[in-house]
Amino acid sequence: MAGRPSSRHVTLEDVARRAGVSRAAVSKALNGRDDVAADTRARILAAVRELGYRPTTERRGTPRGPTLVAALDVLESPYMTHVLGGILTAATAAGTDLVIRLAPDRDVRVTRAAARDWVDEQRAAGAVGVVGLTLAQPDALLLAAHEVGLPFVMVDPVDTQEARVVSIGATNWAGGRTATEHLLDLGHRRIAWIGGPDGSVAARERLHGYRAALNSAGVEPDPALVRSDEFAVETGILHARDLLQLPDPPTAVVAGDDEIAVGVLAAAQELGVAVPGRLSVVGFDDTPQASWTSPRLTSVHQPLDGMGRMAVETVLSMAAGHEPASWHVQLATTLVVRESTAPAP
Repeated sequence: MAGRPSSRHVTLEDVARRAGVSRAAVSKALNGRDDVAADTRARILAAVRELGYRPTTERRGTPRGPTLVAALDVLESPYMTHVLGGILTAATAAGTDLVIRLAPDRDVRVTRAAARDWVDEQRAAGAVGVVGLTLAQPDALLLAAHEVGLPFVMVDPVDTQEARVVSIGATNWAGGRTATEHLLDLGHRRIAWIGGPDGSVAARERLHGYRAALNSAGVEPDPALVRSDEFAVETGILHARDLLQLPDPPTAVVAGDDEIAVGVLAAAQELGVAVPGRLSVVGFDDTPQASWTSPRLTSVHQPLDGMGRMAVETVLSMAAGHEPASWHVQLATTLVVRESTAPAP
């Protein structure tokens, strides 16, 4: 083909002929399949750009609505499920198709050329915007999206240095402080912290809130009681076992999320430490599992559905050509008190 087809819509066959590959290979590349060689994918994406291809799966004459991509690392997390619920609700209300994709691997996220290819794939598939959920090292993706004018909104961004990131989160610092103040009001002074990774903005803010509450109460933070790891049940089990066997163990634990708190409860049960008789535990997120534990978990409530809805509203507004009203939106957190906290022994 010598030039761009002008008398009809550009098809997959046109792209395949330009790239010298099969129609199936084009379809796989545009759908993010990993069984396409890198050089083949590059030729296909180059042909897509040259021809101005836009996919169309609907019947001829039927207008196609905008498509939004939600990119995430894992689906198993209750946190992720609730944020996705808000994204789906808002996308449906806006008449927008939602495509959920596993985020590209680390090499793509930090390599400019690979990130640009991934962004081009989303545009070629008709995406008008991307919502990234708690992605680590997303800066190359953010820069690539900015270069081509594809709106990209992050929910709870992790370790990003990109100043132009538009983010949706919650008042993590206030939540960490409120959780700790609740325990201080109950008379606890040996209060441990088991949080998420140091690279996570949300984890750091929650830790700072914990420290601020202790400082305001005149309690000297004990470095031996502060642990940072992954947001996982195993984190809570591992560090709670260690903390509860110290010569002077904590009487309370603030966990960086509900999964860590569940691990703390499991370790306490294993060691015969009564909750809340000898140990009070506070989680963060207020996912449904907070009501399924025994005892039921006191937790900082995050408006997870609301964060997902706000992310969609923001990215669609940007796609319509509007500057975001705020580049960093934080929705309010509240403490939900249940049976896992009690006065200090």
